[in-house]
Amino acid sequence: MPILNFHLVQGQHEPIRIESLLLRSSELFAEGLRCPIDRVRVFVTEHAPQHVCTGGKLASQDAQSAPYFTFVLLQGRSLEDRQRLLAGFTDLVVEILDCPREMVRGGITLIDPDDWGIGGVPASHLRQTEIQARQLVVAQSAVSSGTL
Repeated sequence: MPILNFHLVQGQHEPIRIESLLLRSSELFAEGLRCPIDRVRVFVTEHAPQHVCTGGKLASQDAQSAPYFTFVLLQGRSLEDRQRLLAGFTDLVVEILDCPREMVRGGITLIDPDDWGIGGVPASHLRQTEIQARQLVVAQSAVSSGTL
């Protein structure tokens, strides 16, 4: 479910750096949320320089690079996890895209699991199924190890 989108000015960053940002932020997202990486979606949306204005200056007229990112999470993630991701994505933008830290902005959109679909099924239903499956594995492990 985790989705991340970086908004960048077209032509300001080398393609190899954008690829690195996509790959490393995917890894950070999966590690930070302790979820399988195959659930993570990361995008870069590039905006034409004449369509971006930062500090009252158009990017087409040499405005300073000011990347913005937003990510979507299901409600229930801890404040600590969310803030760690905000800091981590900012660090990646600064490191990989060589942007001044003070110019980077980021935000989080929290979604109620009843309002998010995965394959047409509400995430709340899938989440409950996963929780039950994990509990079953733990119980079976306890029985087979003789701790029950």
